Amino acid sequence: MKAIVQNVYGSPDALKLKEVAKPAVNESDVLVRIHAAALNAGDVFSMRGTPLPIRFTVGFPKPKDYILGWDMAGVVEEVGEKVTNFQPGDEVFAACSGALAEYVSVAEDKLALKPTSLTFKQTSAVPTAAVTALRGLRDVGKVQPGQKVLINGASGGVGTFAVQIAKALGAEVTGVCSTGKVEMVRSLGANHVIDYTQENFTQSGSRYDLILDNVANHSFADLRRALTPQGVVIPNSGHSGIGYIFKAFLLSPFMHQQGSPFYASPTSDDLVFLTELIEAGKITPVIDKTYPLSKTPEAFRYLDEGHARGKVVLTIAANKN
Repeated sequence: MKAIVQNVYGSPDALKLKEVAKPAVNESDVLVRIHAAALNAGDVFSMRGTPLPIRFTVGFPKPKDYILGWDMAGVVEEVGEKVTNFQPGDEVFAACSGALAEYVSVAEDKLALKPTSLTFKQTSAVPTAAVTALRGLRDVGKVQPGQKVLINGASGGVGTFAVQIAKALGAEVTGVCSTGKVEMVRSLGANHVIDYTQENFTQSGSRYDLILDNVANHSFADLRRALTPQGVVIPNSGHSGIGYIFKAFLLSPFMHQQGSPFYASPTSDDLVFLTELIEAGKITPVIDKTYPLSKTPEAFRYLDEGHARGKVVLTIAANKN
């Protein structure tokens, strides 16, 4: 099968389209032919090998035919002998290692049936970004109806889902983005949209019950000043490096307004919950650009610029939506 692999850390030039062996299918695994895969910021970190701890996952001291990618949607090709919930021909999606390839082997408990109302491209955009938003808002932030929630970085992959999920949870939502993305964020259901080039929300005097920070362009002290007395900052960004994450971990036990970074590894239950919101018309994935698998380096360059509206998606299987 064809796959995008890397054998060195660095720029998108390190990514190569290569013929590799089709993955083995263990007794509890499902072999999926991938139709579309979506990129995440974590894929860029894996490509670069930064922060350094990521190299112990990707490959140390350097990767060896490491297949990038996490989010995918496709069709079941084969199932292991202990698999009971899926069969060949099922349309599915998941977050799993090695998604930038024609086939991937996925544990049964990571898969869910594809939403019938979405295309493969749209579905591939869902797993990591939507589950990150869901975990941050519902599980960590425990958002309640009527609360005021601010999404910093509302136009990105996680942010576009966060605006919609916060609305579905009953919150009054404020999105923060750049000038050219204001109308898009408003169309997602945000009650208020702040253009960060014109206004600094940490100095406006408005107060929020929860701030989901996807950008890390303000200090934690500034963010906390924009909170209600019982409000909380939920940090979700690796863009400022390991220092941002480490500082959040250090502060969270001592400051009730400071949330700790969280890990969002999608499960079948998460994906089923999101599917219900999608089928109810409460969530619609936002896709900025689509590239064929052969143009993966270009897709990474575009994502790395940091200006994507929603998700960047790669099409893999021919003639599929």
